[in-house]
Amino acid sequence: MPYLFSYGTLQKEQVQTQTFGRLLKGDKDVLIGYTLKMLEITDPEVLRKSNQKYHPILTFSGHVEDQVEGMLFEITDDEILLADAYEVDDYKRIETIFKSGRKGFIYVAR
Repeated sequence: MPYLFSYGTLQKEQVQTQTFGRLLKGDKDVLIGYTLKMLEITDPEVLRKSNQKYHPILTFSGHVEDQVEGMLFEITDDEILLADAYEVDDYKRIETIFKSGRKGFIYVAR
């Protein structure tokens, strides 16, 4: 089962139920070598689901002191496609390793 790391709006229950039709299960984890910036969202569907105009977005720094805390959620292969549809074009999905040693997907700045 794939893992998806959320550091932003995918942690909101309303976003999970409207995107996946359920609440996701996961554990806290840490992403090393990234920082967060804020991105203005203009997609009306994403704005409706998140109720938030500015969303965080990951940018790679490569510095071990840069760490982003979040949730590493268990999802299905079908649900990762739903997450792709939720994220706007400014994001791209890549796979990486977390502080826990687990591997999962993150959305970073395109």
